[in-house]
Amino acid sequence: MLGTVAALYRYPVKALQAEALARAEVVASGFAGDRGRALFIQNRDHPRAGKTYRGKENRLLHTVASIADAEDLALGAGLTVEVANDRPHYFDAEPVSIVFDTWIRELEALAGREVDPLRFRPNIVAVAAPAFAESEQQLVGRRLRVGAVTFDVVSPITRCVTPSYDIATGEPDVALHRTIVAGRGNIMGIYCRVIVPGTIVPGAAIEPA
Repeated sequence: MLGTVAALYRYPVKALQAEALARAEVVASGFAGDRGRALFIQNRDHPRAGKTYRGKENRLLHTVASIADAEDLALGAGLTVEVANDRPHYFDAEPVSIVFDTWIRELEALAGREVDPLRFRPNIVAVAAPAFAESEQQLVGRRLRVGAVTFDVVSPITRCVTPSYDIATGEPDVALHRTIVAGRGNIMGIYCRVIVPGTIVPGAAIEPA
């Protein structure tokens, strides 16, 4: 066994607050309801006109849960956004992300302080088994069973600046960003694809499939 599930999250609106789950229904395309809506920038003169409004554009987005609050943040930045929900999900890359606590502990040792895993917006936060020693890169190509769900590990997750924003306040932490880049090669967590859909609950075992 590689570990167990400590917590499950989805993000009903892309770039907004996490929603903790007592039970995750995982379909072929990812966690049901994950990033099922997104805000798109309408200003024609903006570099991301017609594209999603993200934490990179506004470091306070992840501090709010409602679309109305996100629209107010956009207006405060001089932007107009429109909600879209015509896709099952609005992902940047692969559908499911997993972060093991050992990787967070490595970063904490480098940074000299605690780091909230939610900075990395994972779907699954895992507690590693005592013998677990794999890096993200070492898990790529592996097949994992998590509860009733089977995943293929596709790639490590290369991080943008967003994890340097405080979860509660949005304040940037330049030192933490530099530590992630220099100390961990700008990597935290793994991307996975769903092979066998099913249900996951906290406490579920994570093991090779």
